[in-house]
Amino acid sequence: MTLTELRYIVTLAQEQHFGRAAERCHVSQPTLSVGVKKLEDELGVLIFERSKSAVRLTPVGEGIVTQAQKVLEQAQGIREMAQAGKNQLAAPLKVGAIYTVGPYLFPHLIPQLHRVAPQMPLYIEENFTHVLRDKLRTGELDAIIIALPFAEADVLTKPLYDEPFYVLLPSGHPWTARESIDSEMLNDKSLLLLGEGHCFRDQVLEACPSLRKGGEDSAKHTTVESSSLETIRHMVASGLGVSILPFSAVDSHHYAPGVIEIRPLTPPVPFRTVAIAWRASFPRPRAIEVLADSIRLCSVAHPATQGEPQPA
Repeated sequence: MTLTELRYIVTLAQEQHFGRAAERCHVSQPTLSVGVKKLEDELGVLIFERSKSAVRLTPVGEGIVTQAQKVLEQAQGIREMAQAGKNQLAAPLKVGAIYTVGPYLFPHLIPQLHRVAPQMPLYIEENFTHVLRDKLRTGELDAIIIALPFAEADVLTKPLYDEPFYVLLPSGHPWTARESIDSEMLNDKSLLLLGEGHCFRDQVLEACPSLRKGGEDSAKHTTVESSSLETIRHMVASGLGVSILPFSAVDSHHYAPGVIEIRPLTPPVPFRTVAIAWRASFPRPRAIEVLADSIRLCSVAHPATQGEPQPA
């Protein structure tokens, strides 16, 4: 049994396709197939159920792959420690963030990290919470920046900052005459929301009870949806409706004055708590600490209540 063979089965389990798995492992498909079969022969069990159209884990294979992931992570930790010695800030850090945080945080975070940890290259990725969760669990990402609540076994979380919600309006909208907008007003059919799968969409619906009512009215706000806050901002600027943005996204635009307007929500103002999550077994706690401090330093939102990391 070798680490290479373990990497083969973990990658094949993720891809469920020999060709794609071989490509990710930078080997030929026959080489990967032979490696997988060799490991199965050594263990005396079938790890994968093969057919012409699919590759699936067997029940015993699921447990083997889970353990293999842990072994690979520990092996990677050994490599990083050997490479960097005692300097936990001398190896790359792989960080993911949800779509509604990354575009507004990374431009400030990257130069800040370069200043405090110049020997720590940063790999960044934006994705949905559930994708980031999977990549954190498999070791493809070292830390992820998400919105609470977030729960995952053997994962620690630390709140970073609280971010209030604001209402985005096209210039000339009747609500621009108001100093603040009551969340009960946000039941209009022209409210623009992110598409299914975005946690910020769920948080907006949770913050506005009138949007969660049953019946035909409950579908009004879903008539126009988008995959990014910037697309929604363009829709609002075009006069297609109103929307809600987190505070960090409020001033991140290049429109001339008089195109869009921002109004706060009437207290109690709904907000989200942005947090960092990482595996409890991650061997570079100092890197996580520096990352968290840098995020707090460059965030334009309000710091969250500080405390010890909590198991997610």
